[in-house]
Amino acid sequence: MGFPDRIERTLELAHPPEVVWRALTTAEGLGTWFGDESARIELRPGGLARMTWTHGHAVDMVVERVEEPRVFAFSWPASDGEDPVHTYVEFTLEPANSGTRLTMIETGFARLPGQEAYESHTEGWTRELGELVDYLNAA
Repeated sequence: MGFPDRIERTLELAHPPEVVWRALTTAEGLGTWFGDESARIELRPGGLARMTWTHGHAVDMVVERVEEPRVFAFSWPASDGEDPVHTYVEFTLEPANSGTRLTMIETGFARLPGQEAYESHTEGWTRELGELVDYLNAA
């Protein structure tokens, strides 16, 4: 494998964990900063979530962990086809100063045949986490 198995990002947010939690785990929050058309989510382990974008793309996710307001995780397809490879995304929230330290880790890229998904998700998380910050700051 010529690329890492994980993407990790840490952000210091000027919002309390409860506010960040709602942005990560509600249909309104996810549909605004992550998707740009809509989202739905069953907030329980094994629950289903779906994100849609105005350009027609949609992705189905499975909620893996819910430990309010500290850990939220889901798995989602990182490849296309009849038997897609899924990666695992985990958000950890910790109180920090007057806000929240948010750590996002996505793992599972080593099971993919090439590095395209890793590169795409690396770029995507930079963009999407920036949109999360914008969403929180606009509230």
